[in-house]
Amino acid sequence: MRQQYAWRSMLLNGIMAVVAVLVILQMVRIQASAEAEAFREQADTFRGGYRTFYPERGEIYDRNGHLLAGNQTVYEVGVDLINVIDPHSVAMAISVNLGKSYDQVFTDILNPPPGISYLVVDNFASSEAVAHLKELKKELNEAEEPTPSLAGLEFNPRLKRSYPETALASNILGFVNREGRGYFGVEEKYNDLLAGNPVRVWVPNDPNQAVEIPRVPNGTSLILTINRDLQDAVEDILDYSLNEYGAQHGTIIVMDPQNGEILAMAATPRMDLNHFENYGAIFNNASEYNRAIGMPYEPGSVTKIFTMAAALDTGLVTPNTPFLDTGEIQIGGVTIRNWDQKAWGVQNMVGCLQHSLNVCLTWVAIQLGPQNFYGYMNRFGFGRLTGVDMSGEAAGRLKVPGDADWYPVDLGTNSFGQGLSATPLQIMTAASAIANQGRMVTPHTLYAMLRDGHQFNVPPQYAGSPITTETAATLNEILAVSLENEASAALVPGYRISGKTGTAQIPTPFGFYDFNQTNASFIGWGPVDDPQFMIYVWLERPTASPWGSQTAAPVFSEVAQKTVILLDIPPDSVRLNTAAR
Repeated sequence: MRQQYAWRSMLLNGIMAVVAVLVILQMVRIQASAEAEAFREQADTFRGGYRTFYPERGEIYDRNGHLLAGNQTVYEVGVDLINVIDPHSVAMAISVNLGKSYDQVFTDILNPPPGISYLVVDNFASSEAVAHLKELKKELNEAEEPTPSLAGLEFNPRLKRSYPETALASNILGFVNREGRGYFGVEEKYNDLLAGNPVRVWVPNDPNQAVEIPRVPNGTSLILTINRDLQDAVEDILDYSLNEYGAQHGTIIVMDPQNGEILAMAATPRMDLNHFENYGAIFNNASEYNRAIGMPYEPGSVTKIFTMAAALDTGLVTPNTPFLDTGEIQIGGVTIRNWDQKAWGVQNMVGCLQHSLNVCLTWVAIQLGPQNFYGYMNRFGFGRLTGVDMSGEAAGRLKVPGDADWYPVDLGTNSFGQGLSATPLQIMTAASAIANQGRMVTPHTLYAMLRDGHQFNVPPQYAGSPITTETAATLNEILAVSLENEASAALVPGYRISGKTGTAQIPTPFGFYDFNQTNASFIGWGPVDDPQFMIYVWLERPTASPWGSQTAAPVFSEVAQKTVILLDIPPDSVRLNTAAR
């Protein structure tokens, strides 16, 4: 009997062992099967998912910490079609608060496109409008009696670029479109830095695991060299000057010639950057966005200072080298005459620049010869980009011997600024060598970068030394004496200034010059012994007077007087007396 029970017990134990093994094998099979893998993937999906986080775009400040470009919260307003109870009330609320068409919204809610369960009605709704909609939705939800319902109305916050100064420095800043891409100016040049790097991370659905989400660093913020107060003043002066002298457009730049920092850059037209959608109605093409860097033109007599710089640097002339001006000179079979069609008699090089004599500068260029003349113009940077850190810069054109459209007469006309083209900033860059002891600077707008609580300053860069220190000092003095002897309208009370006017007839599309249309320019810097600012003025087609001496020169003086105040530069008498003690 006991043996029988023992046998049954052993049999039962064996069966249970086999069953256990089979269960274990089945569990292993299930866990290793394709179906199990699919279930695990579904489990991962329900635990969370991958999302791409876009960092907050870096802000832009002027050199004194004034915010020029920032970000503001706007909202995507949408309708969850599954949860809509009252399409009429939702459409009415959207129409009243967001200005959308009631009929269109109502129709879209009732008849959405196939497969659509969420309808976006506004991508950039203001915080104020959304706050009112949220409050209205809350009141209707809390009402005890049956009321209209805004169920299904959803709000998702997002960031939009904002410009608190509206149009101020718009030509410098550029703008950001709705897709977050920068266009023109600093916004485009430094778009990758400002935008930062998107991060794709796993986001758990369990709120208790939110601490596991990594922090996405914001884009790099920028501090510009721009002085906000000076920029505002220069824009006001430019706008007034266009009206005063009847000019179509204009440009004024203020730069530190010792390090290339652009302190102000005003150009017309300008636009409210918060409404970049108006771009097409304001500008005909991209080159017009910032005339200071994007529109090369024939600058005229301001380029005579570079012809004289080359002659002084080679030792061909000195300030006292005599020249007999007969009123005309032949070159390449063409007769060159002075701006007033007159002969000025015996002059020296100071008088040639003071009276802006085309004949004298053509003679100087002939003495230099094409190789020397164009060699110096190349070293001064004509015909190539300055490298300024703004998008949209154009290079201008300098024809040289060997080009199909270069003729011997070009040596003469180029010597006084006709037949070549340059932007105002190119001319300033070249002139910085004269103001900065022979060393040419690279203009720039970026002062420093802010990243992770640290500030990284940007050192100045230099673009070569086209002339010697001695040549720069000599020409600096010649240009100062020329202005003083001429009693120029560009003079600044209390400060010695070096500078040169420019008046250039405007070429037509057929290659001829329109004698009734001119570009009036002036470039100047000071104080002469220690230049701390350089100013360029360009007025296009002034009607009050065609001459740069009567239009651009007084504008320079007004800008310079405002500059010395805002930059706190003492008058020469105070500054030099203080330095002597």
